[in-house]
Amino acid sequence: MKNNFVKRITSGLLVTGLLAASLTACGSSASTSEVAEEKEGKVEAAADADAGFRTVDEIKESGTINIGVFSDKSPFGYVDENGEYAGYDVYFAERIGKDLGVDINYVSTEAANRIEYLQTGKVDIILANFTVTEERAQEVDFALPYMNVALGVVSPSDAVIESLDDIGADDQVIVISGTTAETYLTKNYPDIKLQKYDAYAEAKTAFENGNGVAWANDNTEVIAFAIENEGYEVGIPSLGDQDTIAPAVTKGNESLLNWLNDEIESLGSENFFHADYEETLLDTYGADYEDTLVVEGGK
Repeated sequence: MKNNFVKRITSGLLVTGLLAASLTACGSSASTSEVAEEKEGKVEAAADADAGFRTVDEIKESGTINIGVFSDKSPFGYVDENGEYAGYDVYFAERIGKDLGVDINYVSTEAANRIEYLQTGKVDIILANFTVTEERAQEVDFALPYMNVALGVVSPSDAVIESLDDIGADDQVIVISGTTAETYLTKNYPDIKLQKYDAYAEAKTAFENGNGVAWANDNTEVIAFAIENEGYEVGIPSLGDQDTIAPAVTKGNESLLNWLNDEIESLGSENFFHADYEETLLDTYGADYEDTLVVEGGK
């Protein structure tokens, strides 16, 4: 009798154990799947974080987009007398913020740190007279262009540099670090001595103080400088190849890149960039330059 009772207890325990093991196994299978999905999600999130960029959805969810612009380069990007950002690039940035439905956090940018700011996630977009080059395209992704540009050289009216051959062996040409002017002269005219500055304002001040025989920069900038400052002349209005200016995003951020390209094409249907020119650049360059400089709808 006792043995039968023990057998029944033992049998019951075995059944219970097997049932528990079975349930645990089922539960373990479900948990493994959930854990795998959770890990996969974390890996994807970590990958985005490591990439240093935010997608369009993430920007919209945050309610703010970070856009890098110049703060000292009138009429493209500068801070006006009211302490507000203004200029050709800022006019475009304002429309981007509006169409995304987010606020804009402007990040003051210098030419030399435009790529760094994208790679470190400090900004989502760079709109700072960023000339498209093959070298830069290895490090950032450029959207469709919105402006044409070439290099130019401005010099004092009493000693106009009309050819790079006019520059003596001991003369120095002012450039801004990280610009296409620096790259072009270093590559094609290595014998010309360059005086390099990180910021536009520093280069401008140095040039006005007579620290160089000429200043090489985007032709739009040197033309504007000569117009706004008496005693200077653009002796070389076009140097090197004709290039374009475009927005840039972090390498691999296809979400924001695709959105920007669609935006630029859409804005072209309403002649947005001509309106931008007439609002921000017309007083500087006049109507004759408008069709030459403006790229409408990325074409």
